Amino acid sequence: MVTSDALDALVRLCPPPVDPPPVRDWAEAEHALGTPLPTDYKQLVETYGDGVFDETVWLLVPGSAHPRFDLCAQTTERIDILESLWEDGEEKPDGLLESGARIVPWAFDGGSGAFLYWLVRPGQHPDEWTVLYNEGQGPLWEAHDMGCLAFLLAVLTGTAETAYFGYLYEVLKPAEHHFATAGQVLGPPAR
Repeated sequence: MVTSDALDALVRLCPPPVDPPPVRDWAEAEHALGTPLPTDYKQLVETYGDGVFDETVWLLVPGSAHPRFDLCAQTTERIDILESLWEDGEEKPDGLLESGARIVPWAFDGGSGAFLYWLVRPGQHPDEWTVLYNEGQGPLWEAHDMGCLAFLLAVLTGTAETAYFGYLYEVLKPAEHHFATAGQVLGPPAR
């Protein structure tokens, strides 16, 4: 697998699980979502799997054994929730005003309930998608013109130009970064 500089930096900063995560069926996930997924996201999932970075950023993955962390299930749920809010008068972020634009969630902040999305624009290659942060409990959105892997690395190193992730820096103040799989944190999935 070809890795990016950002993935190499993330692996050095925050070692992945010793046991490789399950292989994902990318064709099935992309079919279910109706769009290809970014290369950096696939590398991130293939390296780490579902779980949480620094007790804060939970990665959504297709086919997760834990439904709350399943990319496809969360995409449907988040779209339904946001469509309802927008119908009730909450403003859409500027990028979604473009005809055919939509969002797909790829991670969430377990402490605040905020979500990280991609802004999927018509005709735009997935590797060029913008990261959108939504505070989760309110109407504020923040756009970051970078891929998910670069954004995650910036968040963990404290270099992201964001007003959020205060819990990570102000409360946890990690001296070392860590990743825990969903199974390590939640135990085996309910059957």
